[in-house]
Amino acid sequence: MSLENRVTEIIVNKLGVRAEEVSAEANFQTDLGADSLDLVELMMDFEDSFKLKISDEDSSSLKSVGDVIKYLKAHGVEE
Repeated sequence: MSLENRVTEIIVNKLGVRAEEVSAEANFQTDLGADSLDLVELMMDFEDSFKLKISDEDSSSLKSVGDVIKYLKAHGVEE
C-alpha cells in the first residue's frame, strides 16, 4: 500500500470521511471537518502507524493531507 493510501486510510477511519474527499490539498479542518481534538488524535495515529514522533511544533504546521505526506517522506517514511 502506498504512503498516500496509508495516510488516507488513517484519515478516513479517524474522521469518518469518504476516501474520495481526501486529497493532498484537503485541509483537515476546513475541508475534512476535523476539530482540535481530531487533529491531536490524527497526529497520534500517524506517529503509531509510521513509528515516529511528531513534535507539537511540527504538528501545528501540518494543515493539509499533503503537508503530512511531505513531512513523513522528509522524516524517512518510505512508500
